[in-house]
Amino acid sequence: MTTELYWKKDGATASLIINRPHKKNAFSLEMFQQLSILIEEIENDPTIKVLIIRGVDDSAFAAGADITEFLEIRLSAQKAKEYNDITLHSIDRLYRCRIPTIALIQSLAIGGGLELALACDFRIASNDSLLGITASKLGIVYNLTSTKRLLDVIGPSKTKELLFTGKLISASEGKEIGLIDYVYKANDIQRETELFAQTISERSSVSTTGIKKVIQAILDGEQEENDYISQLILDSFSSDDYKEGIAAFLEKRKPKFV
Repeated sequence: MTTELYWKKDGATASLIINRPHKKNAFSLEMFQQLSILIEEIENDPTIKVLIIRGVDDSAFAAGADITEFLEIRLSAQKAKEYNDITLHSIDRLYRCRIPTIALIQSLAIGGGLELALACDFRIASNDSLLGITASKLGIVYNLTSTKRLLDVIGPSKTKELLFTGKLISASEGKEIGLIDYVYKANDIQRETELFAQTISERSSVSTTGIKKVIQAILDGEQEENDYISQLILDSFSSDDYKEGIAAFLEKRKPKFV
Protein backbone atom coordinates (compact mmCIF):
# COMPACT_ATOMS: atom_id res chain seq x y z
CA MET A 1 0.00 0.00 0.00
CA THR A 2 1.34 3.42 -0.96
CA THR A 3 2.52 5.86 1.70
CA GLU A 4 1.50 8.72 -0.58
CA LEU A 5 -1.88 8.74 1.16
CA TYR A 6 -2.31 8.05 4.87
CA TRP A 7 -4.24 9.25 7.89
CA LYS A 8 -3.52 10.09 11.49
CA LYS A 9 -5.63 10.94 14.49
CA ASP A 10 -5.52 13.75 17.04
CA GLY A 11 -8.27 13.35 19.61
CA ALA A 12 -11.62 13.30 17.81
CA THR A 13 -10.14 14.72 14.58
CA ALA A 14 -8.60 12.63 11.81
CA SER A 15 -6.32 14.09 9.15
CA LEU A 16 -6.01 12.41 5.77
CA ILE A 17 -2.64 13.44 4.36
CA ILE A 18 -1.82 13.65 0.63
CA ASN A 19 1.91 12.96 0.56
CA ARG A 20 3.24 13.41 -2.96
CA PRO A 21 4.83 16.86 -2.92
CA HIS A 22 7.25 16.13 -5.80
CA LYS A 23 4.13 15.81 -8.00
CA LYS A 24 2.23 18.67 -6.34
CA ASN A 25 0.12 15.92 -4.73
CA ALA A 26 -1.29 14.79 -8.07
CA PHE A 27 -3.27 11.58 -7.56
CA SER A 28 -2.13 8.34 -9.14
CA LEU A 29 -4.72 5.65 -9.84
CA GLU A 30 -3.33 3.68 -6.90
CA MET A 31 -3.97 6.65 -4.61
CA PHE A 32 -7.59 6.90 -5.79
CA GLN A 33 -8.00 3.20 -5.04
CA GLN A 34 -6.52 3.65 -1.59
CA LEU A 35 -8.75 6.64 -0.81
CA SER A 36 -11.83 4.43 -0.45
CA ILE A 37 -9.98 2.07 1.90
CA LEU A 38 -8.77 4.89 4.15
CA ILE A 39 -12.19 6.57 4.33
CA GLU A 40 -13.67 3.26 5.47
CA GLU A 41 -10.98 2.89 8.15
CA ILE A 42 -11.71 6.38 9.45
CA GLU A 43 -15.46 5.83 9.46
CA ASN A 44 -15.03 2.59 11.40
CA ASP A 45 -13.34 4.42 14.29
CA PRO A 46 -16.27 5.58 16.47
CA THR A 47 -14.09 8.08 18.35
CA ILE A 48 -13.46 10.18 15.21
CA LYS A 49 -15.98 13.01 14.79
CA VAL A 50 -14.48 15.12 11.98
CA LEU A 51 -12.05 14.62 9.08
CA ILE A 52 -9.58 17.14 7.62
CA ILE A 53 -8.04 16.42 4.21
CA ARG A 54 -4.83 18.29 3.41
CA GLY A 55 -1.46 18.15 1.72
CA VAL A 56 1.60 17.01 3.63
CA ASP A 57 3.01 20.55 3.35
CA ASP A 58 1.99 23.93 1.92
CA SER A 59 3.16 23.16 -1.64
CA ALA A 60 -0.28 21.94 -2.77
CA PHE A 61 -3.61 20.47 -1.74
CA ALA A 62 -3.77 18.41 -4.92
CA ALA A 63 -2.90 19.35 -8.50
CA GLY A 64 -5.38 16.83 -9.92
CA ALA A 65 -4.86 13.43 -11.44
CA ASP A 66 -1.37 12.39 -12.53
CA ILE A 67 -1.51 13.13 -16.26
CA THR A 68 1.72 11.23 -16.87
CA GLU A 69 -0.29 8.03 -16.35
CA PHE A 70 -2.93 8.89 -18.97
CA LEU A 71 -1.14 7.55 -22.06
CA GLU A 72 -0.87 4.16 -20.37
CA ILE A 73 -4.09 3.77 -18.37
CA ARG A 74 -6.54 6.30 -19.84
CA LEU A 75 -5.85 6.38 -23.57
CA SER A 76 -8.77 4.43 -25.04
CA ALA A 77 -12.48 4.87 -24.28
CA GLN A 78 -12.58 1.52 -22.46
CA LYS A 79 -9.52 2.28 -20.34
CA ALA A 80 -10.91 5.73 -19.61
CA LYS A 81 -14.17 4.18 -18.38
CA GLU A 82 -12.31 1.82 -16.06
CA TYR A 83 -10.21 4.72 -14.74
CA ASN A 84 -13.23 7.00 -14.32
CA ASP A 85 -15.25 4.32 -12.52
CA ILE A 86 -12.48 3.89 -9.94
CA THR A 87 -11.88 7.59 -9.37
CA LEU A 88 -15.55 8.56 -9.20
CA HIS A 89 -16.28 5.73 -6.76
CA SER A 90 -13.49 6.91 -4.47
CA ILE A 91 -14.53 10.55 -4.60
CA ASP A 92 -18.15 9.56 -3.97
CA ARG A 93 -16.97 7.55 -0.96
CA LEU A 94 -15.55 10.78 0.45
CA TYR A 95 -18.68 12.73 -0.52
CA ARG A 96 -20.83 10.30 1.46
CA CYS A 97 -18.47 9.96 4.42
CA ARG A 98 -20.58 9.65 7.57
CA ILE A 99 -18.68 12.35 9.50
CA PRO A 100 -18.20 16.04 8.63
CA THR A 101 -15.26 16.64 6.27
CA ILE A 102 -13.05 19.69 5.68
CA ALA A 103 -10.69 20.34 2.77
CA LEU A 104 -7.71 22.39 3.93
CA ILE A 105 -6.52 23.91 0.64
CA GLN A 106 -3.03 25.33 0.27
CA SER A 107 -1.45 26.55 -2.94
CA LEU A 108 -3.25 24.42 -5.56
CA ALA A 109 -6.57 22.59 -5.94
CA ILE A 110 -6.86 21.78 -9.62
CA GLY A 111 -8.87 19.21 -11.59
CA GLY A 112 -9.23 16.07 -9.50
CA GLY A 113 -7.88 18.05 -6.54
CA LEU A 114 -10.82 20.42 -6.72
CA GLU A 115 -13.12 17.40 -7.19
CA LEU A 116 -11.82 16.08 -3.86
CA ALA A 117 -12.41 19.44 -2.20
CA LEU A 118 -15.95 19.62 -3.63
CA ALA A 119 -16.65 16.20 -2.12
CA CYS A 120 -15.97 17.68 1.34
CA ASP A 121 -18.53 19.49 3.45
CA PHE A 122 -16.32 22.57 3.83
CA ARG A 123 -13.48 24.14 1.86
CA ILE A 124 -10.99 26.39 3.66
CA ALA A 125 -8.20 27.92 1.56
CA SER A 126 -5.05 29.93 2.07
CA ASN A 127 -5.11 33.35 0.42
CA ASP A 128 -2.36 32.33 -2.02
CA SER A 129 -4.27 29.33 -3.40
CA LEU A 130 -5.34 28.79 -7.00
CA LEU A 131 -8.39 26.76 -7.97
CA GLY A 132 -9.68 25.40 -11.26
CA ILE A 133 -10.67 22.51 -13.48
CA THR A 134 -8.63 22.29 -16.67
CA ALA A 135 -10.52 19.56 -18.56
CA SER A 136 -11.03 21.87 -21.56
CA LYS A 137 -7.24 22.20 -21.92
CA LEU A 138 -6.93 18.40 -22.22
CA GLY A 139 -9.85 17.66 -24.54
CA ILE A 140 -11.80 15.92 -21.76
CA VAL A 141 -15.57 16.18 -21.23
CA TYR A 142 -15.93 16.67 -17.49
CA ASN A 143 -18.05 14.02 -15.76
CA LEU A 144 -21.69 14.68 -14.82
CA THR A 145 -21.41 13.82 -11.12
CA SER A 146 -18.63 16.29 -10.37
CA THR A 147 -20.14 18.89 -12.71
CA LYS A 148 -23.38 18.72 -10.71
CA ARG A 149 -21.52 19.14 -7.42
CA LEU A 150 -19.77 22.20 -8.81
CA LEU A 151 -23.01 23.57 -10.25
CA ASP A 152 -24.84 23.04 -6.94
CA VAL A 153 -22.20 25.14 -5.20
CA ILE A 154 -21.57 28.01 -7.65
CA GLY A 155 -24.48 27.92 -10.13
CA PRO A 156 -24.63 27.18 -13.87
CA SER A 157 -23.06 30.37 -15.22
CA LYS A 158 -19.90 30.21 -13.10
CA THR A 159 -19.67 26.45 -13.66
CA LYS A 160 -19.68 27.03 -17.41
CA GLU A 161 -17.11 29.79 -17.08
CA LEU A 162 -14.68 27.65 -15.06
CA LEU A 163 -15.11 24.58 -17.28
CA PHE A 164 -15.16 26.36 -20.66
CA THR A 165 -12.08 28.49 -19.94
CA GLY A 166 -10.11 26.08 -17.74
CA LYS A 167 -8.79 29.15 -15.95
CA LEU A 168 -7.44 29.22 -12.40
CA ILE A 169 -9.05 31.56 -9.91
CA SER A 170 -7.82 32.94 -6.60
CA ALA A 171 -9.11 31.81 -3.23
CA SER A 172 -10.75 35.22 -2.72
CA GLU A 173 -12.65 34.90 -6.01
CA GLY A 174 -13.55 31.36 -5.01
CA LYS A 175 -15.06 32.72 -1.79
CA GLU A 176 -17.00 35.38 -3.71
CA ILE A 177 -18.72 32.76 -5.87
CA GLY A 178 -19.32 30.33 -2.99
CA LEU A 179 -16.69 27.75 -3.93
CA ILE A 180 -14.63 28.45 -0.80
CA ASP A 181 -16.11 28.87 2.69
CA TYR A 182 -13.22 30.63 4.45
CA VAL A 183 -9.93 32.21 3.34
CA TYR A 184 -7.01 32.67 5.71
CA LYS A 185 -3.41 33.78 5.48
CA ALA A 186 -0.99 30.95 4.84
CA ASN A 187 0.43 31.22 8.34
CA ASP A 188 -3.01 31.01 9.94
CA ILE A 189 -4.90 28.43 7.90
CA GLN A 190 -3.86 25.28 9.73
CA ARG A 191 -4.65 26.73 13.16
CA GLU A 192 -7.99 28.14 12.02
CA THR A 193 -8.99 24.90 10.32
CA GLU A 194 -8.11 22.87 13.40
CA LEU A 195 -10.14 25.24 15.59
CA PHE A 196 -13.12 24.86 13.24
CA ALA A 197 -12.74 21.08 13.36
CA GLN A 198 -12.51 21.19 17.14
CA THR A 199 -15.76 23.15 17.37
CA ILE A 200 -17.52 20.48 15.32
CA SER A 201 -15.93 17.65 17.32
CA GLU A 202 -17.28 19.14 20.56
CA ARG A 203 -20.84 18.85 19.28
CA SER A 204 -23.02 15.76 19.44
CA SER A 205 -22.00 13.21 16.80
CA VAL A 206 -25.59 11.96 16.86
CA SER A 207 -26.56 15.45 15.67
CA THR A 208 -23.76 16.10 13.18
CA THR A 209 -23.87 12.71 11.46
CA GLY A 210 -27.67 12.70 11.48
CA ILE A 211 -27.90 16.22 10.08
CA LYS A 212 -25.40 15.27 7.38
CA LYS A 213 -27.61 12.34 6.37
CA VAL A 214 -30.68 14.61 6.22
CA ILE A 215 -28.86 17.16 4.07
CA GLN A 216 -27.54 14.40 1.81
CA ALA A 217 -31.07 13.07 1.34
CA ILE A 218 -32.16 16.55 0.22
CA LEU A 219 -29.20 16.80 -2.17
CA ASP A 220 -30.16 13.38 -3.55
CA GLY A 221 -33.60 14.71 -4.42
CA GLU A 222 -35.75 13.81 -1.39
CA GLN A 223 -38.42 16.41 -0.70
CA GLU A 224 -40.22 14.68 2.16
CA GLU A 225 -39.06 12.52 5.04
CA ASN A 226 -38.88 8.85 4.14
CA ASP A 227 -39.13 6.12 6.79
CA TYR A 228 -35.35 6.01 7.27
CA ILE A 229 -35.00 9.75 7.87
CA SER A 230 -38.05 9.87 10.13
CA GLN A 231 -36.64 7.07 12.28
CA LEU A 232 -33.20 8.71 12.32
CA ILE A 233 -34.73 11.87 13.77
CA LEU A 234 -36.85 10.02 16.32
CA ASP A 235 -33.92 7.86 17.43
CA SER A 236 -31.94 10.98 18.36
CA PHE A 237 -34.42 11.63 21.20
CA SER A 238 -33.47 8.27 22.75
CA SER A 239 -29.72 8.82 22.51
CA ASP A 240 -27.27 9.38 25.34
CA ASP A 241 -26.21 12.59 23.58
CA TYR A 242 -29.75 13.96 23.89
CA LYS A 243 -29.84 13.18 27.62
CA GLU A 244 -26.42 14.79 28.12
CA GLY A 245 -27.38 17.86 26.06
CA ILE A 246 -30.54 18.44 28.11
CA ALA A 247 -28.74 17.83 31.40
CA ALA A 248 -25.94 20.24 30.48
CA PHE A 249 -28.43 22.93 29.48
CA LEU A 250 -30.35 22.63 32.74
CA GLU A 251 -27.15 22.57 34.80
CA LYS A 252 -25.74 25.54 32.84
CA ARG A 253 -22.55 23.73 31.83
CA LYS A 254 -20.83 22.66 28.65
CA PRO A 255 -22.05 19.26 27.41
CA LYS A 256 -19.59 16.36 27.35
CA PHE A 257 -20.62 14.12 24.48
CA VAL A 258 -18.98 10.70 24.37
